[in-house]
Amino acid sequence: MQFNQLRRRDFITLLGGVAAAWPLSARAQQPATPVIGFLGSSSAETNVDRLRAFHLGLTETGFVEGENVTVVYRWAEGHLDRLPKLAADLARLPVAVLATFGGSPAFAAKAATTTVPVVFAVTEDPVRSGLVASLARPGGNLTGVNILTAELAAKRLELLRELVPNLAKVAVLVDPAGSPTETTLREVKAAADAMGLQIRVLNVSTSSEIKAAFASLAAERPDALFVGPGSLFSRRRVQLVHLATLHKVPATYSLRSFPEIGGLMSYGTSVTEAYRQIGLYTGRVLKGAKPADLPVAQSTRFELVVNSETAQMLGLTVPPTLLARADEVIE
Repeated sequence: MQFNQLRRRDFITLLGGVAAAWPLSARAQQPATPVIGFLGSSSAETNVDRLRAFHLGLTETGFVEGENVTVVYRWAEGHLDRLPKLAADLARLPVAVLATFGGSPAFAAKAATTTVPVVFAVTEDPVRSGLVASLARPGGNLTGVNILTAELAAKRLELLRELVPNLAKVAVLVDPAGSPTETTLREVKAAADAMGLQIRVLNVSTSSEIKAAFASLAAERPDALFVGPGSLFSRRRVQLVHLATLHKVPATYSLRSFPEIGGLMSYGTSVTEAYRQIGLYTGRVLKGAKPADLPVAQSTRFELVVNSETAQMLGLTVPPTLLARADEVIE
């Protein structure tokens, strides 16, 4: 009798010990929530819609911020010199993946780590610029999305000629220190020659140089202005649209954010779609895909946006054929 009671007490004690150990064992077996580092050159406030698209891409691969993944953001607030330190800070956290948008953040991330996977979206050729070894097999710890911009120069000139009657002289605004300026100029010059257009290239790298360039346009009176792609112009878009309006020069841009604030027209890759692609690739890496084997994606969605109110102010009539092809007409 006493032996049975002892056996029963020992069993209960053992069972209690196992039960007490279960929570610790379960916690030990649960995988830690992965952390994504997001590095941006501007600010969260100016990227609300784009970040929504990024999260949409993550969701499509099964990751939801706050539920099964954590995202840590670092923003340079327009100060590109801060990017190297911000990238290094994220790499040291550590993070499972580093997501970036734009050439400067991508190169900062590349310099910060050779082990943490990096997913980028850039406008310059990632092979020619040295980010990856090839588009099909990147070969290192980086992969992402190649946003076509310079390659769309000919199409942008065609649309501009359709909108501006008797187009003959076009001023081309580029940032010599930016990217992809070299490819943009090559494409613009080839397209202008084919269309019989005269172009004048204006190099600017600062806000004051942009102002001086428009002062020269006031004296020369070109028929239109082609604003090249690049982070400088994206950051200075309010100034560019204001000066184009002030000098009454029809201008074409590469991003829809320009006509949204009064610019005449834009044609280019959908940036929100590029952010969604970053989210998709980030999710794939979290699931085990290796950047070295994950081909760099090409942007496939392009959008034409026309501001009809600005066209009217400039005395331009938007052809019905152009209106029909526009993805959005801003009234």
